[in-house]
Amino acid sequence: MTQEPSFFEAVGGHDTFVRLVDVFYDGVAGDAVLRPMYPEEDLGPAKERLTMFLEQYWGGPGTYSAQRGHPRLRMRHVPFKVNPDARDRWLAHMRTAVDSLGLAPIHESQLWDYLERAAFSMINTFED
Repeated sequence: MTQEPSFFEAVGGHDTFVRLVDVFYDGVAGDAVLRPMYPEEDLGPAKERLTMFLEQYWGGPGTYSAQRGHPRLRMRHVPFKVNPDARDRWLAHMRTAVDSLGLAPIHESQLWDYLERAAFSMINTFED
């Protein structure tokens, strides 16, 4: 009996998630609303955290939890004003990143569905 590959493996593993996150943060770096949410001068630590999280979520190594514990995404975003504008900007940069990967339609759809649901669940204010 052969086991199906994880989503992580099926889309190309670590290199695919690094590309996704790199393209995403290229957009964030120039975004006047999102960039201030990343206090580090260099976006490198944020890139590493997001890469580890996404890899773990999609069946890759459990490095994120080993280093940072439970993801607790909503709790980790509480200090930031995540309103619909921030969500939409986040999704726009992530859309560019997902499109850059050239994934098979089924994988693109699965990934995008998760990212949309995650972005909508992070809203913590409707104030501008």
